[in-house]
Amino acid sequence: MELNQVKEQLLKLQSRLSAYAHAMESISYDGQTVAPKGTAENRAHALAVLSEEEYLIKTGSETVALLELLDNNKVALTEEEKRMVHLMLKDIRRMQSIPMDEYIAYQELVVKAEDVWEDAKKNNDFASFAPYLSEIFETNIKFAKYCAPDKVPYDYWLGEYEDGLTMEVCDEFFAKLRERIVPLIKHISASEQVDSSFLKGNFPVAKQEELSYYLMKLMGLDLAHCGLSTSEHPFTTSLGSHLDERITTHYMDDDFASSMYSVIHESGHALYDTGVDDKYLYTLLDAGVSMGIHESQSRFYENLLGRSKEFIAFVLPKLKELFPSLKDVTAEALYRAINRVEPSFIRTEADEVTYCLHVLVRYELEKKLMAGEIKVTELPEHWNKLYKEYLGVDVPNDKLGVLQDSHWAGGAIGYFPSYALGSAYGAQLLSKMAAEIDVKDALSKGDFSKINEWNREHIWKHGSLYRSDELLEKALGEKFSADDYIDYLEKKFKEIYK
Repeated sequence: MELNQVKEQLLKLQSRLSAYAHAMESISYDGQTVAPKGTAENRAHALAVLSEEEYLIKTGSETVALLELLDNNKVALTEEEKRMVHLMLKDIRRMQSIPMDEYIAYQELVVKAEDVWEDAKKNNDFASFAPYLSEIFETNIKFAKYCAPDKVPYDYWLGEYEDGLTMEVCDEFFAKLRERIVPLIKHISASEQVDSSFLKGNFPVAKQEELSYYLMKLMGLDLAHCGLSTSEHPFTTSLGSHLDERITTHYMDDDFASSMYSVIHESGHALYDTGVDDKYLYTLLDAGVSMGIHESQSRFYENLLGRSKEFIAFVLPKLKELFPSLKDVTAEALYRAINRVEPSFIRTEADEVTYCLHVLVRYELEKKLMAGEIKVTELPEHWNKLYKEYLGVDVPNDKLGVLQDSHWAGGAIGYFPSYALGSAYGAQLLSKMAAEIDVKDALSKGDFSKINEWNREHIWKHGSLYRSDELLEKALGEKFSADDYIDYLEKKFKEIYK
């Protein structure tokens, strides 16, 4: 077979696998949004069958031979083809290391676990979820040992979400944040507090939904390719390609800001996914390169833009139109209220200053669970202890504590540090962007076109072509540093709190 024919086979293989991904992601999305209660077993069965087919295709002798032939002829491949082969071989080597029956059983486990978690959260019943979570952590430890026997299991999973990330890197990063953020929190705590009472009230869900669509359009999302639904925990997913994106939110009728910023956050993810170059359609490059880069985009729009003075001043008339109780609120008052710093229980609603401490709690617990230093049944005790130590709050129940996030139920062990890293990546990207375009002027006019075009050119269009560190260095012209992020927090919040 000629090399060009082999390359065509590579594209056909990726296209076929993207169809399986579409089917499996659709089932998962349905399960977290509109699927009737009691259907988890059926979805688990469907995913098990599809997972087996995917496993067999990826690890089959024809696929392996095709990729090894291409890998042995790297000199004749384009940059994109080399990356596709690298990513596919990496994925196949991982799957070959895991026995097929165990791989399939794990896909079934997380479907059931997500269903149990949702009920457990509603009923404040950690005990019902604990056996599933124990099995998830045990399986992740076992899989890590299969895939990378020379690595510490937690380092393996950190690297799966952010290539090159290790506990050593995380420890250094979080230590730097603690060094300057903890004194900032103490400074703020000693200052006159901000009035945010008007953020609570009666905000009809129908009006909040209207606001959601307004924000999605304002930010530049193509609603012909991006849908909105509701779920217990907001998330974003691509169904097989960047042409079919779904985001979710969770409405609370006494708090419009919760859903408002969830929608902005998830829309940031969706903008990244839908902004991938069309030439990568149905290939492994048709996706964001890492969770850290993905969170850099979601938290960039949610916080660096969405909580800015300029954006809040622009969007306030729309908020007043939808919610009459805000009619006397000034732009300055709303800006200060939206940016109020107050240690709290819920990560997704945390202010920018304390947010990373929420992530740090989860990171510390994941480290101990993956090392076998604590048991899942002990999680609530350790969770509550760390929240008291890091944030100074007494967690009243598991619903507001250890059960609040869906990530562990879905098997996402090692994901959480990406949120903190993404926040820091975003701040450095904003510094670079602001040197080239007038971001404040664009936000004051509600015009995201130049902002989106900058992100598309430097981040989105590349999909997974480059590793995250390479992508950042190309976009920034320098290596990543957390300094811009910490400087941003200190400047912004020292001004707000005088």
